[in-house]
Amino acid sequence: MFRIFISVLIVAGLISCQPEEKQQMGKVNIGDMAPDFELKDKDKNLIKLSDFRGEKSVVVYFYPKDETPGCTAQACSFRDSYEDFKQVGAEVIGISSDGSSSHTGFAENHRLPFILLSDSIGKVRKAYGAYDLFGMIPGRVTYVINKEGIVIHKFDSQLSPTKHIQESLEILQKQ
Repeated sequence: MFRIFISVLIVAGLISCQPEEKQQMGKVNIGDMAPDFELKDKDKNLIKLSDFRGEKSVVVYFYPKDETPGCTAQACSFRDSYEDFKQVGAEVIGISSDGSSSHTGFAENHRLPFILLSDSIGKVRKAYGAYDLFGMIPGRVTYVINKEGIVIHKFDSQLSPTKHIQESLEILQKQ
């Protein structure tokens, strides 16, 4: 019990000592305009979030790494429900720090029909605040963005990768 108490104190101290910039991450919430971004896809084409505005809703999901068990399960769940997302007028975009060649292999290995983007320096992840464990480890966060570019749902769960799909689809079906 004493060890748990000491651990909590240490963690609280680490959080309070983080620079203001780290403490401010994660400020993209429901009702906010989604930050625009421009990243390369697996074919090295530039994809901009704003290109979808007025046309489609977008599900942007941040994930830690290609080919890891949780990330693969999540991607395959999005793949299996991709037609449902298309039927409600939405595009799915997965973002990680992996490079274009990694995304190419990941998409081919698992027949992923949706867009995978490379955020190699973490600029977009930082803009959205998609981090876990004190803002240091890439998190698993999904944002549902309507046609106007407004975040209408946010789901953050490192340990429930397939639940992101179910929640996103339910929100879009209610629109």
